[in-house]
Amino acid sequence: MNNITKKVQVDQLIKLALQEDISSEDVTTNSIMKDMVMGEVDLICKEDGIIAGLDIFKRTFELLDENVSFEFYCKDGDYVRNGQKMAKVIGDIRTLLSGERVALNYLQRMSGIATYTRSVSDLLKGTKTKLLDTRKTTPNMRIFEKYAVRIGGGYNHRYNLSDGVLLKDNHIGAAGSITKAIEMAKEYAPFVRKIEIEVETLDMVKEAVQAGADIIMLDNMTTEEMMEAIRIIDGRAETECSGNVTKENIDRLVNIGVDYISSGALTHSAPILDISLKNLHAI
Repeated sequence: MNNITKKVQVDQLIKLALQEDISSEDVTTNSIMKDMVMGEVDLICKEDGIIAGLDIFKRTFELLDENVSFEFYCKDGDYVRNGQKMAKVIGDIRTLLSGERVALNYLQRMSGIATYTRSVSDLLKGTKTKLLDTRKTTPNMRIFEKYAVRIGGGYNHRYNLSDGVLLKDNHIGAAGSITKAIEMAKEYAPFVRKIEIEVETLDMVKEAVQAGADIIMLDNMTTEEMMEAIRIIDGRAETECSGNVTKENIDRLVNIGVDYISSGALTHSAPILDISLKNLHAI
């Protein structure tokens, strides 16, 4: 996805979020602020973590008022600490009040994902294994959440259904067999896509190798089964393991030698990072 496409998509999604929060007007702000008054407010981190989404935070206010200005004292990927002043936002107080919640929702969510991802990816240091996200993202938040995974040190799996072939259990059921599913995928998408297939047993592993899968995902297998699967595959396909992987249980997978570990928890279970706008005052 090129930068122009990203900007168009991001702006559209932020506008939808703003429309959700301001369906007709911000009645609270309009009741106390009759006219434009310039003000400034501080962006404060309230717990330690990895910051991600500062450009989205900024863009949220800019879509309300292009005259809002910013002073940033950190950048995406930085480790921030409780009490740290990360930025100052300057503009019409009505804009600062009306845009606050949506801007913070993005920044808190994205920073929480980056922080959680960093804590998991750190556990894979010193190995060849890469940590991947999944499509288990919040609706209309995928572009933001997958970006946050990268900021946290993880890698993106396919972005969406148009981005790669991943044959899961129901695809295999629909096709009739692993071999048939791979044959049909190769026929439909020759040369342009790697073909990945999800397997749950060692017999399925053997069939996937024989059928010529490019990547074999070992789903919900025991550690012993995965080690045997890697022996069977013997470098003839890349390997990925998945199945309810979290920070608490990834240790059993660290040294088995897979190329990738995918974890839906990076996006669906990361807690937000507590961040606030404080000390609003007129200038």
